[in-house]
This record gives sequence, C-alpha cells and structure tokens, in this order.
Amino acid sequence: MNNLAYLSIGSNLGNREQNLRIAVQKLGLIGTVLSVSSRYETEPVEFTDQPMFLNSAVALETSADPAHLIKELIDIERGMGRERIQRKGPRTVDLDILLFGDQIVNTDKLTIPHPAMQHRRFVLEPLAEIAPEVMHPVLKKTVGELLRQLPAGQSVRRIGKANNKDGSREE
Repeated sequence: MNNLAYLSIGSNLGNREQNLRIAVQKLGLIGTVLSVSSRYETEPVEFTDQPMFLNSAVALETSADPAHLIKELIDIERGMGRERIQRKGPRTVDLDILLFGDQIVNTDKLTIPHPAMQHRRFVLEPLAEIAPEVMHPVLKKTVGELLRQLPAGQSVRRIGKANNKDGSREE
C-alpha cells in the first residue's frame, strides 16, 4: 500500500540549492516525488547565529511505513554529509516528515505530525504551496489555515518559481 508523506527539506551549508536538488533526487529512490514547492530563503530559528536556509516541501508517495521512512531520510542526510554536532545548528541537509497521510505517531524516535510545524513559517509557506487543503490530523485545520493563523515574524522569501519533480527549478 502506498502512503502520501509531506516532507520539509532545508539546507544552509555549501551549495544550498544543489543540496536541495540532490535530496529530492535521492527521495525519488525511496518513493515517487509527486510535487516539490518553490525554494524559500528563510532565517534560522532557535539557534540564529548561522547562515540563512533554503527550504522547500515535497509530496512523496512511498510504500514505507513512518519508521522505515525516517531511517531512509537519516541515511540520505548522512550520505550528504550532515553531521549532528549542534542541535538546530548549520547543516548541509535536513529532512523532516511533516505529515504521513492522516497518521498520528508518537514514539521516542518519531512524532508525526511534526510537533512544531504549525509554528514555523519556513515549513508552512512551502507546504501550503503544494498542499494547502491537506488537513493536520491533530489540529483539524488545513495547512492553509495554519499558515494564515501564524503571527507576523520570521522572514520567508520565495526564490524563483516552483520546482520540477526532480528538484530542478523552472525558469
């Protein structure tokens, strides 16, 4: 059975755009990439003394269950040089599961829906671009509603147009 997962991708080290593109290509090896949002340049949050991020959202159809998918995402991060030295610190790539169908997962290693997604403009802007009507299974609000309810704050700036499914940018 195939599942629809929505993921957040971010990078603030090295060639950020290339990192996002490579991550999307690698996601295509573990499922079918259905859509990729535009890229958004965003301020870091929590630990702010680091470079700006590029972020995007991906809709991925996968036969993996949530536990297997998160293992695959961590393998992609490691393969792309991510080192977990500092919590919320700079990284070549960061892959997070935001939503996994309408499933709710609460384990020591994984929480779905992502527990902070409703507070993060850098997550909701790209996600709302590709899935504005998708329902948050706990909050019972659409991604678009969650975005509209966010207070002003974090800088999120769209860079270019929407991306192709392979992670390249449309010109």
